[in-house]
Order: sequence, then C-alpha cells, then structure tokens
Amino acid sequence: MTRRPLLIGNASGFYGDRSGALREMLTGGPLDVLTGDYLAELTMLILGRDRLKNPDLGYAKTFLRQLEEGLGLAHERGVRLVTNAGGLNPAGLADAVRALAAKVGVPVSVAHVEGDDLTAREDGALTANAYLGGAGITACLRAGADVVVTGRVTDAALVSGPAAWWFDWAPEDHDRLAGAVVAGHVLECGTQATGGNYSFFTGHDVRRPGFPLAEISADGSAVITKHPGTGGVVSAGTVTAQLLYETQGVRYLGPDVTARLDTVRLTDDGPDRVRISGVRGEQPPSTLKVGVTRIGGWRNEVVFVLTGLDIEEKADLVRSQLAETLEGVADAAWTLARTDHEDADTEETASALLRLVVRDPSPDRVGRALTAAAVELALGSYPGFHVTTPPGPAQPYGVFASTSAPATQVPHTAVLPDGTHVRIPAPPVEPTALSASPAFEARGSGGGAPEGSGGAAPAGSAAEPRETVRAPLGALAGARSGDKGGDANVGVWAESAPAWQWLRDTLTVDRFQALLPETRGLAVHRHELPNLRALNFTVTGILGDGVASGHRFDPQAKALGEWLRARHLDIPVHLLPPAQGPAPAPEGTGP
Repeated sequence: MTRRPLLIGNASGFYGDRSGALREMLTGGPLDVLTGDYLAELTMLILGRDRLKNPDLGYAKTFLRQLEEGLGLAHERGVRLVTNAGGLNPAGLADAVRALAAKVGVPVSVAHVEGDDLTAREDGALTANAYLGGAGITACLRAGADVVVTGRVTDAALVSGPAAWWFDWAPEDHDRLAGAVVAGHVLECGTQATGGNYSFFTGHDVRRPGFPLAEISADGSAVITKHPGTGGVVSAGTVTAQLLYETQGVRYLGPDVTARLDTVRLTDDGPDRVRISGVRGEQPPSTLKVGVTRIGGWRNEVVFVLTGLDIEEKADLVRSQLAETLEGVADAAWTLARTDHEDADTEETASALLRLVVRDPSPDRVGRALTAAAVELALGSYPGFHVTTPPGPAQPYGVFASTSAPATQVPHTAVLPDGTHVRIPAPPVEPTALSASPAFEARGSGGGAPEGSGGAAPAGSAAEPRETVRAPLGALAGARSGDKGGDANVGVWAESAPAWQWLRDTLTVDRFQALLPETRGLAVHRHELPNLRALNFTVTGILGDGVASGHRFDPQAKALGEWLRARHLDIPVHLLPPAQGPAPAPEGTGP
C-alpha cells in the first residue's frame, strides 16, 4: 500500500532567522516533520570562534530558546524535529535538548548525527566539516527519535533523510531521492520560497511571508505550499527563484544522489501550491565536499563621507593623504560609491561614500595606528570632512575554502536515542562516468539553445526582427543570486516561452560580463535549464576568500542578480508589459 504524502516544513533558513517561526509552523497546520537549517559558511566560522572560547559550545544556541515552547508543542502534535543546529557540536546540543526536555517535563527521545568534523585532518583549520547526506537522519528516525540533531549535513538532507525514512527508500532509489533533494533545496532557505527576496515582490503582499512546507509523495514528486492564512505567496516564480539559488550547473551534486535540475518540471496545483515532478537522479559522487574555515588575518574599515561639489577631487585628496600610511599593508581597497545627487534637497542625498578596507596578517598594521591616521585628517583634508562611524581596532576575518574527501573515509555515524552508534556506509557508486546533461551536451556552458528545448523560433525572435526599446532586464526577467565560497551564482528566469527564447539567445556570457563589468576577467560559466525557462551563471572568484573576508561591498553576492536586472539593454517591445513599451504618439502625429 502506498503511504500518504509526508508533510514536512521548515522553520529556519539561517542562524538568526525569525525566532517565532517554530511556533508558527507547529500551530499553523498539520505536519509530520519540521526542519530547521541554521548553518552557512559564515556560520561555521562564527561557531568555530564560539568553540575556541568554550569547547562546550559550537552549536546554534537560538534553537534551544525556540524549543523552550516548541518542544511541548511538537510532542503534543506528534511532529518530529530535524535540525542541523548542532553545528560543530551535535552531541553537545543533543545533551542540551535532553536537559531542556527534563526541565519542561516533555518526554522526548533525542538522537544525533556526527562524523562530519574533519578539523584534525586540516592543518591550521578553525573548522573542517564534510557535507553528510540524509542517511544518518533516516537511521535516527527509524530508531524512534523525536528530535534529530546533526552537524554539517547538506541543507537538502534535512528533507531527503526524513523522506527516505517515511517511504523506506533504498540508497539506489535515485529518482525518488533526487525529488526529495530538490524539494529540500526549495525549503532550506525558509521564506525565500514564499515571496521573500523575490524579484517580483511588488505583485504580492510579502510583508511577513509564512514559512514553506512540502507534501512529498512516494514517487519523489512534491507540492510546495504553506500553511493556510500565512503571508507571502507560493508560485512557479518563487519556487524557480529558490531552485536557482546557490546552484552550479545542471547537476546538483549531493552525498546521497545527484539531482538533475534540467529535468525538474513545475506545474500549478492551485492557490499557493506548486507541484515539482519529473526529477531524475543519478548516483552520487564518490567524494564528499569538505568546507574549511581559517582565520585569514585582520581587517579594518573607514568610510569617508564626501558631500557636495568636487567629489572625485575630494576622494583623490584622501587617497593621497593616506598613501604613505598604507605602505606595507598587505591589501588596501578603495571604493567610491557615487550616491550623491546634483542639487540635492537633503545633505545625505548630496553625499558620496569613499570606503577604505584594509587587510593584513598583522593586527598592528591595520589597527589603531592606521585609523588614527585617518582621524588626524579631520581638520586638514577636504571641506566637510567626516566619517560614518568612529574608526575602531582591527578585527580578525575568516576565509573559506572547499576541498573533498572520499566518502568511504568519512565516519558518518548515527547516535541513536539509546546511545547506540551506527556507522552509516557510503552509498554504492559504480565506477562509471556520469552521462552528460542534454543541456550541457548541446552547447556547453557558453550558451545557446539545447536541441529540442525550444522548437521553432517564435514570432519576434532572431528569425523575425521586431521593434525594440531600451529597458532594464528586470522588466522581463527575474533573478536570484548567492555565494558558494569565493564564487557567486546568478540564476535568471523568464515567465513566458517567448521571453525565454529571447533571454536564452541574448544573455550570453559575453553579454553577462558586459552588463556586469565587475565580472570581466573572471571565469563565467553559463548553464541552461529549459524546463524552468532559466539560465544559471557561475562567476568564479568574485568573492575572493568568501563572505567572512569582507572582500566586496556585497560579500555574499545577494544583490548581484538585482544589479543585473537593473542593467539596460534593447528588449523587443512585444515581450514587455504594456507600461514598459514606448509611450503612444499623441493624436494626429502619426503618418
């Protein structure tokens, strides 16, 4: 007999997400499992520094605070809780949950997953953690755990692990597991699937989006939705945006399965309901990704405010006055943001920002000696001299890098509620090369339409020239971007078939780099996802050593996609909404 769909929700997309979400999800409607994702590359660095101060820490403390009320609610409703809040110390968080359960009088069984911590293998690392799959979670749930705490697992494993438990899937059930992984990727960032951070947010009430949930079926297909009456929206657009977030290429490599994003199909299943189907899976790679953080050095920052006239000259003066002080500093980056407006009616809008970021292995070179030199300019520099905040001492910064380890050499272990340690074997991997993706096979990463994906060129395509108008790309396309270590990804999608045809033919790598000059000189790879009417660009190295190093103004590339949407190019008039086309000619002025 086929088991009913698994109802699985999300109550956290990052360490610091909405504190009341756990309660909202538990009281908002039926659930079988509630997940919480607390880990990111920056979070691992934060937890690593916590662990240096106190070896008993290293986990997301906010999860415990949420459980003070949520644990009883989950127990009353029969909802299992699965979270990666264990961070660097899943055993410690599991013990803390048991202590909390005893304190509040809730009889729950707690298990945890460990074995991801490989710090001892990486010289000089603050943290080094393998990205485990969902099989350890599955084992804990099969043993009757009410709460499962993990360390560094893939974000999607928080969903694929419970799905494999619910339906008793085997490691070889690649298509089913791939469907759950895709659903997990949609849920992992919480309200980004329900209208948060959405390009077309003006069309919806997204002031307080509800958190998402998935109804996963036995065949691996799923419906993404949210509890009735909650804010935000679930649409093909919001789901597409999240599917494109922080992915690289058409293959979504994972420790349990490789999900083929070029096979994903989305269909409307009713109000605030989007069905995901058709996902194909392939065997996982034989290695696991390992995220490594290190203390990279020391950094400091000063932001000078330049107001009114002669902005460029004022900036040049400051740079020249500090040039001698900056000699010997390993890295000094100046950025002038022309936020000033001509003839502005407020002082703030008449001002530009000159930002100096310095980094060095020694705190002395970028500490108070440097910031004091900046302050000493106050009465002897440009007119109107001031800074946004008082200069401060140097702060340590972290760097992130990824490497890999053979899956067979990572001690993935489920620690069951009774304390039994169960070693989780690596999934079987045949020593054969993965078949090439149809989309990649057709034109590679450089662009162009994959064979059979678009059919005949629609009216208005390159085969039939049409009138164009200069307009922002965002008038036609949505985008979402994010970080993967030092790389950034930008997903771009169109909402109609004709717009997709134009987007696919127009937004080549060369055009992408022309629109975003900061990507010039960097390796940019383009991948096509025709079923989603989407392109996905990976920009290698734009984020330097990762978010914690503070390399860019937007260190996680969260707004890179919105910058792309704001860039203007020639767009066929017939593809644009009526308001975006040229104004009609006044009466009587026509031929």
